[in-house]
Amino acid sequence: MRTRKYTNRNNTPDTLSHGDGLKLTRTASGEGAWDDSPETAVLVGLTTNLQSERKTQEYLDELEFLAETAGAVTVKRFTQRLPAAISTTYIGSGKLQEIRAYIEAEEEAERDISMVIFDDELSAKQLRNIEQVLKVKILDRTSLILDIFAMRAQTANAKTQVELAQYRYMLPRLQRLWTHLERQGGGSGGGGGKGSVGLRGPGETQLEMDRRIILNRMSLLKQRLADIDRQKTTQRQGRGRMIRVALVGYTNVGKSTLMNLLAKSEVFAENKLFATLDTTVRKVIIDNLPFLLSDTVGFIRKLPTDLVDSFKSTLDEVREADFLVHVVDISHPDFEEQITVVDKTLADLGCTDTPRMILFNKVDAYEWTPKDEDDLTPATRENISLDDLQRTWMARLEGDCMFVSARTKAGTDEFKRELYKRVKELHVQKYPYNDFLYETYEEEAVQ
Repeated sequence: MRTRKYTNRNNTPDTLSHGDGLKLTRTASGEGAWDDSPETAVLVGLTTNLQSERKTQEYLDELEFLAETAGAVTVKRFTQRLPAAISTTYIGSGKLQEIRAYIEAEEEAERDISMVIFDDELSAKQLRNIEQVLKVKILDRTSLILDIFAMRAQTANAKTQVELAQYRYMLPRLQRLWTHLERQGGGSGGGGGKGSVGLRGPGETQLEMDRRIILNRMSLLKQRLADIDRQKTTQRQGRGRMIRVALVGYTNVGKSTLMNLLAKSEVFAENKLFATLDTTVRKVIIDNLPFLLSDTVGFIRKLPTDLVDSFKSTLDEVREADFLVHVVDISHPDFEEQITVVDKTLADLGCTDTPRMILFNKVDAYEWTPKDEDDLTPATRENISLDDLQRTWMARLEGDCMFVSARTKAGTDEFKRELYKRVKELHVQKYPYNDFLYETYEEEAVQ
């Protein structure tokens, strides 16, 4: 545990937060120590006419996973049923007071609540009003995802893309950072505004200064990303006449593990959201056929538009792919909606017509509960066996799908043979006079 000395004017205990999620507890003796206990979070979701209670709980499950990935522990959930989100406070004033009462009760019991996280993106007005009531750090789903991206970014390209997305998110919410000066911006420069006398101060000037600094920084980042984009385009052009295959899918479905299996590489893989931000491209050889395989950033529900725009150079690997392998976590209880989310994101990227197949991963983790013979109610998703699910999806997709476990390698040999078949068809169509295909030698085959 790290310690640090400092003076404490009032000699009273206090707690400061550190950027990596640790806390600095200040005691009366004037000595502080970093506490390695994680930050605590309260989650807030909304059930509306367009979103059922079950769906809200599923979204909050994912939000809790996001919070865990960022280094926070969820201690409480609050939900409310409303026709739609309230434009000023997102949830009702009564529910806000209920959350505030819970936070105060926890503080009295010496269990501080570090933050309250909302499952939707909040406007500047909503953030300001909520903070005034709850008096703790307020995050929304977008800012939490941005925080995870900032934490995961390793390369200069990823860091630049994340920084640009953060500025795009911050720009319309700048005034919230200067609420202590908002009473000073009442009049116009000519002195004709009502209530302007004696109230002309630096508030608006500071806002405009910050806005100009951010806009200049964004312009610089955009230019830097344009340079990176040109470099990546040159790299793609220099990769030779080979088919490009991209692994796409929801976050944490096992794309990086599959990449390591096929390319015999060491791409970082972890059971957390957004473990991979940078697109990794590897040359893969199956039998006598070489092709390029790329592992891309995972998608997620309510993916911030700023991230999609900022990660254009990364997502270009998806746009320019000749074949897409849509990896799906079949063990996830809501995998069908995840498929819909990925399909929508691919459509937004203009990849609707790109040939693809669905690869259901993690069959080893699939669980189901057989129905009792006396139970006459309709079967639910939990009552369907893996064999029945496979037959259903094979019929629905006309056989254009496969089932594997990248962890146990079950079904991977069949997948390699199918991938070889699909890539070879595309290779012959795209490069009919290319003699790049290797002669078939036993020692060159990928086992």
